[in-house]
Amino acid sequence: MKLRPTAIQVSASFAILLFLCGFGTDSAGDVGTDFIVTAAPVYEPLAALRGEERFPHGAQLLFVHHGETAPLVNGFADTADANVSFDAKTVLFAGRKNASDPWQVWELALADRSARQLTSGTADAIRPLYLPGERYVYAQRTPSGFQLNSASLDPTPASAQPANQQVLPLTYANASSIPTDVLADGRILFESGFPLGSGSTPELFLVYSDGSGVESYRCDHGVARWGGKQLASGDVVFTHGSSLARFTSPLAYEERIPSPRAEFTGAIAETESHAWLVSARNASDKHYTIKLWKPGAATMQSVLAESANDLVQPVLIAPRNRPKRHPSGLHPWDYANLLALDARLSRDGVLKGTPVSVRLETEDANGHATVLGTAPVEQDGSYFVQVPGDRPIRFALLDARGAVLRQERGWFWARGGEQRICVGCHTGPERASENRIPAVLLRTTTPVDLTATRPAQAAPNSAGGRSR
Repeated sequence: MKLRPTAIQVSASFAILLFLCGFGTDSAGDVGTDFIVTAAPVYEPLAALRGEERFPHGAQLLFVHHGETAPLVNGFADTADANVSFDAKTVLFAGRKNASDPWQVWELALADRSARQLTSGTADAIRPLYLPGERYVYAQRTPSGFQLNSASLDPTPASAQPANQQVLPLTYANASSIPTDVLADGRILFESGFPLGSGSTPELFLVYSDGSGVESYRCDHGVARWGGKQLASGDVVFTHGSSLARFTSPLAYEERIPSPRAEFTGAIAETESHAWLVSARNASDKHYTIKLWKPGAATMQSVLAESANDLVQPVLIAPRNRPKRHPSGLHPWDYANLLALDARLSRDGVLKGTPVSVRLETEDANGHATVLGTAPVEQDGSYFVQVPGDRPIRFALLDARGAVLRQERGWFWARGGEQRICVGCHTGPERASENRIPAVLLRTTTPVDLTATRPAQAAPNSAGGRSR
């Protein structure tokens, strides 16, 4: 097999090639650049959200050049989750030397195929993505499911690095979170169950690279969506499994993408010509194959298939724009300040009563909801509270009798040192409060302390509205 000098060289003894499926013409060269795919006998795209193995029978990263394939990495039992650096010189991937080892994050130099290990330990570390500022984000298995961490790419031992360059936890909900992309504005796109921290319907969320500002990407929840990737246009494309859809800036809800009938895995790769490499299979197919599709076209063009493997996670080997680096504004506190401008506002409709107070809940070590305290809600719906940082929290609005008017069903968190303002209760991006000073700040600029300075109580079971 001949590869051009700039491509990864393969051993002369490598004789087993994967061939194109016989759908139409040999079209791999139409992609316009080399790319990487993950080949696996079985791929379960949502298994990690359940804390399970996505590749129960192993996986291997393949380098693809003009339709010919070769292992990207040698000497590993399993490799997956390729993410190409912004300058296209290195690749992050999840790998394990032996099948019995946990998955760990590695970085491969494309020039000489040398690999260095970035994470270690007894727990799986998967789905690494490059961040600006010489850092990366990945999902680490914990007793609470996969949680997002970021870490430095600096090869200096962690013990010799400043504390702010070492591993930084980014998520604090008792549910799995899996990163899918790093957006142009520096935020991390990740998938988790909805409601966040308590539900099982796959949904897309956003968080900054310091763990602050967690939120739903859009609030039109209900249909499972995963595998989000951002296009050059800024739109985010994802899948429902049997269809594709997008988030686009002018709309506060998703927009369906007319596409050929197929089952998609998500995580598309956009080519320079704005065609998409997708991993999909028809009803008659046993395995996912790589196809090239120009949005709007009636058919998808077959690029790569293998009779015994799913081919998933296509990634182009090409330079790309570096996302903006998020300048963290966190203070060195173990608490956060949260200001609600008008808690009466919600995309769930008008409240059936007047909110008088807001109740803050958290989860104890056993995952049980407990009450941390209450704070008054002003007549204009505003309140200002201090909450514990880096812990799952949620709010409930109460009337004068203490009955719940609306309650978050899921959980979110505020980083220690975060100061955050929200419009209302699950308002969505299409709503904003009036441009006026909140009444609570006219009364006081000191937040009500709800950081568990008094004994917590078990949260009562009560009905309420939808959550993040």
